[in-house]
Amino acid sequence: MILIVSKYLIPKRYKAFTVFPFVFINDKGLRQDMVLLNHERIHLRQQLELLIVPFFIWYFVEFFVYYSRLRNWNLAYREISFEKEAYENENGFEYLKRRPFFNFIRTRK
Repeated sequence: MILIVSKYLIPKRYKAFTVFPFVFINDKGLRQDMVLLNHERIHLRQQLELLIVPFFIWYFVEFFVYYSRLRNWNLAYREISFEKEAYENENGFEYLKRRPFFNFIRTRK
């Protein structure tokens, strides 16, 4: 994981954005936020499993499907299977050691 601090590359609603192998954060203080970094490490693993480009295709298709149903940006974002897995496990610092392959498919409904 390569951390890059840039307040200009991150959309205003977000603190971080991950594109393997980079994690972009909008504030240097976030380098110490272990929960946020663990959340982004989960996304790194998801991206590797799907060979990066298919991850982003799946991610944005899911987002737009949920957005078309819910008409709410934040709710649609929270419904994405990759985000559900990351949010549910961001406090589990040992999670990636035991995480099953393609676990984002098994996230709660």
